[in-house]
Amino acid sequence: MLRRSFLVWAGASGLAAAGSGLAFQRWQEITPNLHYVGRDEGHFLRDHASRGALPPPSQLIHTDIAILGSGISGLTAAWKLKKLGKTDVLMIDGPQPYGNAAGGAFDEYAYPTGGHYLPLPSPESTHVREILADLGIIQKDAMAEKPYYDERFILHAPEERLLYNGHWQEGFIPTEGVPQWELDEHKRFFDEVHRLRDMHGADGRRVFVFPTVMSSEDPQWQALDRITLKQWMDQQGYKSPTLHWYLNYCCRDDYGTRYDKVSAWAGLHYYCSRWGQAANAGDGAWLTWPGGLQPLASGMERAAAIKRMAGTALSLKKTADGVEALCFKLENGKPSTYRVRARKAICAMPTYVAARVVENIAAYGFDPAKHVPEYAPWMVANFLLKRFPEELQGGAYPQPLSWDNVVYGEPGLGFVVSTHQDIRVRPPEKTVFSAYVALSDRKASSARGWMASAKPEELLALASADLKTAYGAQFASCVERVDITLRGHAMAVPWPNFRSNAGMKALREVDGPILFAHADLSGFSVFEEAAWWGYRAAQLAAR
Repeated sequence: MLRRSFLVWAGASGLAAAGSGLAFQRWQEITPNLHYVGRDEGHFLRDHASRGALPPPSQLIHTDIAILGSGISGLTAAWKLKKLGKTDVLMIDGPQPYGNAAGGAFDEYAYPTGGHYLPLPSPESTHVREILADLGIIQKDAMAEKPYYDERFILHAPEERLLYNGHWQEGFIPTEGVPQWELDEHKRFFDEVHRLRDMHGADGRRVFVFPTVMSSEDPQWQALDRITLKQWMDQQGYKSPTLHWYLNYCCRDDYGTRYDKVSAWAGLHYYCSRWGQAANAGDGAWLTWPGGLQPLASGMERAAAIKRMAGTALSLKKTADGVEALCFKLENGKPSTYRVRARKAICAMPTYVAARVVENIAAYGFDPAKHVPEYAPWMVANFLLKRFPEELQGGAYPQPLSWDNVVYGEPGLGFVVSTHQDIRVRPPEKTVFSAYVALSDRKASSARGWMASAKPEELLALASADLKTAYGAQFASCVERVDITLRGHAMAVPWPNFRSNAGMKALREVDGPILFAHADLSGFSVFEEAAWWGYRAAQLAAR
């Protein structure tokens, strides 16, 4: 964590006065927290490890099963192992506890720093339903077509809105002021989605399913993985600019990159695989928490009763009796190491990391030069507000502040209101707005370089762009604190042909002392996929 001070331009009056040019403006100093996930450890190893700067191991720890990584895959593995009666298990956290499911808090106000919602799981996602039922989030009929969920965690209305042509409107796809021919194309696309949801391949499997390994492998449908989503749209004759923007937005939101780079199979899977239902919620409902997915992750940790240790695996190798991992941690700039020996290890880390950690990973059929995917960088900025900003008025049907608020454009993804789920007699005095930015307007390598070298005021300018568009100069005067989390390798990108990645297929099929469990094995980062590989690895490790 790096703490720095910088200045932001603030306006003390509302939107109307700012628009008239009569606003009183002043400089307001803010001290933000900048979190570069894993950067300190990575840079230390880069600069010092090769020169023998690491001390010898101070501990030798024995355990039956070691889980290397504490994201959703690792947590699911720990949870499932407990269910299978395995209790001699040790989890090594990795660079950040909970990984992409981590969150934070400004005192009592929780916020996400990664994933912030979970769609209702479809009937095929039995592993997710099993987790949610065990945690009490599903309260009845977990495996029925429509389970009954704890209503505290079902997203409350108003759910989402879009700032388009200077006005807020309900939903994310533009409708107000959009010509009829574009609206007709919107309908044609969603009719096609409805058709594809029920489609089965020649092998009898549903075409688009969570987990993706259960999806049809019919060559007719696999062909979608050889083109981009934009190419598919062009082939289908979709010309509506607002529809193209919407699908591009969804790809940037789910995959961190644009629709002209994402596999058409992955792009359509986004829509066609999510059809879970609830007895006490409408179709397409989501589960969410003020802290994003962190409350869910911490609930899984409690249920697993897992022993955790801080640190990151540097190496992992097979031994005569099982496996041995060398682990490293950095505390106040001082390094220490320890060894872990186990019967089995679950490698619950991104494949670009596993490629460096697992000894001779090529022996498993994984060639890092060919099979490591591209990773999209992300930035999440949390703004603690001392008061709610004044809302923009106007439009045929003015929309109130919603849970998710999106501004038409790029590269921002809008902002989420962390206190939206709070059930109170009246709104809280303070709130947290969580702004998401996928740096999809540039190459991933360039984006990582920019994030590493950008000045604090440059990071803030990009992180707050959508908020300034929505609220004008008044927004800065509402801000009390800012926390910015930067993830250089936030998620794997499902480029065309990602489903035919032979190296990923090889790691998926590994069964031995070292097992692999991460959403990368599916080609993109979502809870359902991460949980699936942790669930499967636990079953194999327990034998």
